[in-house]
Amino acid sequence: MTLLALTGGIASGKSTISRMLAEKGAVIVDADAIVREVQAPGSPVLAAIAAEFGPEVLQPDGSLDRPALGARVFGHPERLAALNALVHPAVREESQRRFRAALSADPGALVVYDVPLLAESRGTGEWDLVVVAHAPAELRVRRLVDQRGLSEAEARARVAAQAGDDERLALANVVIDTAGDMDATRCQVDELWDRVSRD
Repeated sequence: MTLLALTGGIASGKSTISRMLAEKGAVIVDADAIVREVQAPGSPVLAAIAAEFGPEVLQPDGSLDRPALGARVFGHPERLAALNALVHPAVREESQRRFRAALSADPGALVVYDVPLLAESRGTGEWDLVVVAHAPAELRVRRLVDQRGLSEAEARARVAAQAGDDERLALANVVIDTAGDMDATRCQVDELWDRVSRD
């Protein structure tokens, strides 16, 4: 099994790359999806979040109010660190379970861990390759405004809350530049696929 970590800042094109790899047959383990699962109503993680940040971060139905939580942590590094300390261990445990399941199902699988916060969580050093989706911060801000409807101030706060480009790029074995068009990104993904298929 080849274990590849795919990371990138918000609006860097990481999800597009993940989708392209899935189309080629890669097994995708999506850290964001795992985060949502471990924060489901009734979970120990959600209870810990409510205890730390207050009952106002819960919806009336008991689910997490993500915008309310986001307002409390984005732009506040110490609060974001507190949230990550509650969430990351549970995500790490579940992701490891999924890696083992993928290996058991197909010892030759290419498993892609789609993980936006690899630099922030420091990873575990288990990756055969670290792939970084990269686009300049100003372009990512523009994407957040144009595609996700954030205000420019909100977009800049989201970008600033994550690891810097230099920190993320320092982890990279492969950088996929997503500043160009979709064909340019696909060409780089094809090259990556050829590389891991040869190994």
